Amino acid sequence: MNKENIKKVVLAYSGGLDTSIIIPWLKENYNNCEVIAVSGNVGQADELEGLEEKALKTGASKLYVEDLTEEFLTDYVFPTVKAGALYEDYMLGTSFARPPIAKRIAEIALREGADAICHGCTGKGNDQVRFELAIKAVAPDMHIIAPWREWTIKSREEEIEYAEAHNVPLKINRETNYSKDKNIWHLSHEGLDLEDPKNEPLYNKPGFLEMGVSPEMAPDKPTYVTIHFEQGVPTAIDGKKMSATELVTTLNKLGGENGIGLLDIVENRLVGMKCRGVYETPGGAILYRAHAMLETLCLDRDTMHYKELVSKKFAELVYFGQWYTPLREALSAFVDETQKTVTGDVTLKLYKGNMIGAGMSSPYSLYDPEIATFDEDNVYNQADSAGFINLFGLPIKVRAKMKAKNNLD
Repeated sequence: MNKENIKKVVLAYSGGLDTSIIIPWLKENYNNCEVIAVSGNVGQADELEGLEEKALKTGASKLYVEDLTEEFLTDYVFPTVKAGALYEDYMLGTSFARPPIAKRIAEIALREGADAICHGCTGKGNDQVRFELAIKAVAPDMHIIAPWREWTIKSREEEIEYAEAHNVPLKINRETNYSKDKNIWHLSHEGLDLEDPKNEPLYNKPGFLEMGVSPEMAPDKPTYVTIHFEQGVPTAIDGKKMSATELVTTLNKLGGENGIGLLDIVENRLVGMKCRGVYETPGGAILYRAHAMLETLCLDRDTMHYKELVSKKFAELVYFGQWYTPLREALSAFVDETQKTVTGDVTLKLYKGNMIGAGMSSPYSLYDPEIATFDEDNVYNQADSAGFINLFGLPIKVRAKMKAKNNLD
């Protein structure tokens, strides 16, 4: 689409550095087009304060703030936790937040009769793929503008200079200019000293961690928490039923206070490079651990082992932005089938960054104490194992005899 034909643009707007300067940039470079800002609230809390005033002051005609938090957790986060999906230990906090945000932006763009959708993702990152794949799933013919692939700005330092030249208010400065992404599930930190993998993250520096404390700053007294799951979905804490938002918020508080959920990794980005990130995911780490523990009680061996293979592919689909695909839907159907008996309670002891199992139970438990006991029992004939081992080991025995017959090493 030619620039002169673009009269109305819907912008994915967070109010951060990138999207703050995009509004004046669009108006300068796209014939003073109308810019409609859309912010998806997935639990980033205080980041939404003053957003409308800022958007309008920098040139937007209006701002939509869409509350997607409960939908984000129930339709994207919890299905991923049920799958046990981790991408290189990363709990996918940014990854699965993009599809619901992009979906709502595309819906608003269609309703507004927009000519294009604009996002502030860089050409080096994963989010450009996640946003654009989701947009294609909802509005396949919509033109997409990605300023980082067009403008002459090359760094965050130059972005700050552009903002200052255009009187765009910023909440950051050159000294604290970490690249961050925050939602109810996590907070990520990238850039500055973290770009050198030999540098230890400044966990104990005031203001670095926002969702909790470092393990050494956590209390010397452990905290116990019991989580109830229904068919793989967390529904209650310490016997109290909660909405998804309330439940994750509660676990964030408990986990954060006890130094839970810090992750420092160098991950393999979709675009081919490695990138170092530090993540805070206190409540999410608790849920992943508790759910995995309950599955050891409720899933049979073959299902559990095969599900581990599925979980890796599921994580790649989420990380790569392929949520709205037939394969992800098919894998979710498989996961849902495995979760029909994953119901019960898991208790964890939280202590200085550690999550220690403190008991679990389920009405669908496959653990039989009478069979598993080391004491005397009346249900397991130990002599049966001899025949089993002979048959199970027959291929090994046959091959060993062949090697001996032919003098093979």
